[in-house]
Amino acid sequence: MAQATDNKLATALVELEEDKVSALVSEQLAAGMPPLAILEQMRQGMNEIGERYATGAYFLTELIMAAEIFSKVMKEIEPRLTGEAGGQVGDVVFATVKGDVHDIGKNVVVAMLRGADFRVHDLGVDVPPERIIETLKQTNARLLGLSALLTTSFDSMKTTVEAVRRAGLRDQVKIMIGGGPVDERVRAFVGADAYGRDAQQAVSLARQFVAVEV
Repeated sequence: MAQATDNKLATALVELEEDKVSALVSEQLAAGMPPLAILEQMRQGMNEIGERYATGAYFLTELIMAAEIFSKVMKEIEPRLTGEAGGQVGDVVFATVKGDVHDIGKNVVVAMLRGADFRVHDLGVDVPPERIIETLKQTNARLLGLSALLTTSFDSMKTTVEAVRRAGLRDQVKIMIGGGPVDERVRAFVGADAYGRDAQQAVSLARQFVAVEV
């Protein structure tokens, strides 16, 4: 039964049925489904949309429409995610790096980290290293998440990690990266501590880093 519900929401998003997506989300929230479970369904739908775009089945127009639907659902779900686990686990600075303006993947990870009770300082997109360093110092965060969808942004990720090192913070800050084309080779090139294949793994990595720190 849960699988059928999952398929309905993901399918409605893939088919860009905004009213149906809204109705299904409202139904699931009213039925007591955890916000994180709803967010995971939306993530699955966005993954399918991304695949259709990559194969030419969808175009930029469909991608933008899907992003708008996703954003509206996020506005409804995110307040229910914050503090869901009880107490604050730790601070995380998160950003899409300089030269990249994609934020859907970042927003999913940020929402799930908040749902896991991390205090996330979301700096948005196209963020220069200087602003990231400033925020790390202001918040005393020990976790940094960097997102990128464009392969051309890998150099920017590397530059950001090097900036953290030059600022004397690298030994204190664990850095995890993510994004569609990110893999182990990119992690090694960038100099990050780990990469997350998806939002769930990003949360798992964040928890591991906090546990190690403690």
